[in-house]
Amino acid sequence: MEHLFIEWLREYGYIVLFGWSILEGELGLVMAGIMSHTGDMFLPLAIVVGALGGFVGDQIYFYIGRFNKSYIHDKLRSQRRKFAIAHLLLKKYGWPLIFVQRYMYGMRTVIPMAIGLTKYSSRDFAIINFVSAIFWASLTIIPAYYFGDELLKLLAWIKAHWYFAIPLALSIIGGIAFMFNRIEKNLLEKRRERQNR
Repeated sequence: MEHLFIEWLREYGYIVLFGWSILEGELGLVMAGIMSHTGDMFLPLAIVVGALGGFVGDQIYFYIGRFNKSYIHDKLRSQRRKFAIAHLLLKKYGWPLIFVQRYMYGMRTVIPMAIGLTKYSSRDFAIINFVSAIFWASLTIIPAYYFGDELLKLLAWIKAHWYFAIPLALSIIGGIAFMFNRIEKNLLEKRRERQNR
């Protein structure tokens, strides 16, 4: 089964990378870097495909915000806090937020949709989003390419010691989620303090 999955990735790798980059991204980009290291993908093409997928994904989320407000209002019921934070961050930081939002855990889909709800220029968003996507793909794929041997050894260790690796990975993810949750709470508390003055 594992051999079949690897063969499938080798044959359809660029299609998988494009689709994965639309939906999520980083893990797919790391895999593309490793596959470029092993010679199963061409590094410059992997960067272009990953960047295009990330660009298309954020454009989709932006236009959902711009033209499908009923969907956003449904999302607001469960994601109200995240949308409030996205608007705060956009107001405070402006266009650089578009550049860095790909690295913000739990906010990657919310921020483009929240920007789409505003009167922010769709042309400006697309330009910044495109440049950001190229940097994002390059900064993830190239290190994975250069450290391909080390990453392959790490993957082999994870496979052999999954009973250690899974709790460790869950702890790291939980720690990152906790950190971003604290940042979100601090931002909202500061806004409440300003409103109560």
